[in-house]
Amino acid sequence: MKLYCLSGHPTLPCNVLKFKSTTIMLDCGLDMTSTLNFLPLPLVQSPRLSNLPGWSLKDGNAFLDKTELIDLSTVDVILISNYHCMMALPYITEHTGFTGTVYATEPTVQIGRLLMEELVNFIERVPKAQSASLWKNKDIQRLLPSPLKDAVEVSTWRRCYTMQEVNSALSKIQLVGYSQKIELFGAVQVTPLSSGYALGSSNWIIQSHYEKVSYVSGSSLLTTHPQPMDQASLKNSDVLVLTGLTQIPTANPDGMVGEFCSNLALTVRNGGNVLVPCYPSGVIYDLLECLYQYIDSAGLSNIPFYFISPVANSSLEFSQIFAEWLCHNKQTKVYLPEPPFPHAELIQTNKLKHYPSLHGDFSSDFRQPCVVFTGHPSLRFGDVVHFMELWGKSSLNTVIFTEPDFSYLEALAPYQPLAMKCIYCPIDTRLNFIQVSKLLKEVQPLHVVCPEQYTQPPPAQSHRMDLMIDCQPPAMSYRRAEVLALPFKRRYEKIEIMPELADSLVPMEIKPGISLATVSAVLHTKDNKHVLQPPPRPTQPTGGKKRKRASDDIPDCKVLKPLLSGSIPVEQFVQALEKHGFSDVKVEDTAKGHIVLLQEAETLIQIEEDSTHIICDNDEMLRVRLRDLVLKFLQKF
Repeated sequence: MKLYCLSGHPTLPCNVLKFKSTTIMLDCGLDMTSTLNFLPLPLVQSPRLSNLPGWSLKDGNAFLDKTELIDLSTVDVILISNYHCMMALPYITEHTGFTGTVYATEPTVQIGRLLMEELVNFIERVPKAQSASLWKNKDIQRLLPSPLKDAVEVSTWRRCYTMQEVNSALSKIQLVGYSQKIELFGAVQVTPLSSGYALGSSNWIIQSHYEKVSYVSGSSLLTTHPQPMDQASLKNSDVLVLTGLTQIPTANPDGMVGEFCSNLALTVRNGGNVLVPCYPSGVIYDLLECLYQYIDSAGLSNIPFYFISPVANSSLEFSQIFAEWLCHNKQTKVYLPEPPFPHAELIQTNKLKHYPSLHGDFSSDFRQPCVVFTGHPSLRFGDVVHFMELWGKSSLNTVIFTEPDFSYLEALAPYQPLAMKCIYCPIDTRLNFIQVSKLLKEVQPLHVVCPEQYTQPPPAQSHRMDLMIDCQPPAMSYRRAEVLALPFKRRYEKIEIMPELADSLVPMEIKPGISLATVSAVLHTKDNKHVLQPPPRPTQPTGGKKRKRASDDIPDCKVLKPLLSGSIPVEQFVQALEKHGFSDVKVEDTAKGHIVLLQEAETLIQIEEDSTHIICDNDEMLRVRLRDLVLKFLQKF
């Protein structure tokens, strides 16, 4: 069993597991932090951005593709844990020869589609007059300023996919539900479990009859809108692959939400606008719910909230219809009936308005001060670029970063000097190291495998030994482009026996509670399932020609001699020899057993723990007599 690591980003994993003749890809996250090396793509030509010094290249649609550590055309299936971990799917399904099946829950697929659609829309609506590719030449790259000079494998960076490729990739997905068991070629069974992180997010169990691997990625024990995490099903794992932990282990999500609300209220009370760069799904649902409870008490009832995204309407609607994927409290509201999320009421009362873009209705409805939720969190493309340019010159305005995927300081770099206030309130509900330690003690896997980053404190906080995984035995770590041999070997295989063959067996008890039986059969293997079938009966020769049957190719099974078990008590054996007329019997002890000498017959019998040998000089009748005496002390079965 081997694990291939194709991603260096622990919260955007892509691993390949080889297990019992199946090749399984675990997630295909897309690391978009490389976009921070490029200038923003403004919706309207910006003289300020155009005149920036050449510290980077103006090419905003390059992303990192996967390494060639493994031939991806050999991958049988892809298991998706959440919608953030499927953003590279079109690169794999459309450009690598992959012909397998992708498994994911319905909310993961639908919200993943929205994220991809938004990304494609943001990139394609700002066409570039020219594109740059010569800079990827190593001789030119080393002359560029950092960080592009130090970027790894830039030749593998790819342009953003198209909606045609997105739709083709999503058509290869098979929808699954929690606890649904899926057979893979009869070799292993995979089962998705609720991970508690996002709508439809899953951990996966990959098991055979005698081995169990758990894949835990992007999980949460906090009470938010998704179904709670299923921990019980992770118990008794031989190997637990752990990835997708919180990116900000020192920040408390509840504290960050409180800070977000207070900074937002302070800004709008002073007449300023608030910009929240965000994804169109996920944390935004929880933020809107908190604001729903907060705005009246904070005196913000008259402040408009705008959600701007090409998929804003779809996102808000999807969150209301996936009732079975929500936590119990929100499921209960659906049956009252009430909308599970309060943003439905915010929309009805016109406190929250959503628009596909800045054009059209938004231009006529727009009034300040206001709060705007829009993308992209990298500040490199999307409507957020326009608002940064529009509001960045005033100190009354505030930009609040809630997504932890990008360094906010790097995201702000091309907008400097910036007068607007910048608040960093990263909200990441995924497991922290304290929660992980508690989880591992409860589920007790034999072995834990995780990214190298989790086995040592963060470089900036090298003294914080509590910011790493602590378990026994110590976790095995992996890094990008590394192949890890997992630390257990398969020892057993399940074989079924046909009923008619089982009826013919005659077990004999050789020890209390242990019975054995001999079997003569044909082992039939198909689709990784093994069946013992009765042997074909010997064919009777006939005079005429007969049509050949497939079973005739199977050699006739010989009738097996009975197997023997037990031990020979030497003293009683000597007495039996003497009763049968053998005299002058001597016994010698050896390292492995005993030698019984029949001096008159010039014969010796070697009695050892696992064998008995009768050695005589060309006297077959004597050998048979001695054999029969030996057999009287042994059991046959």
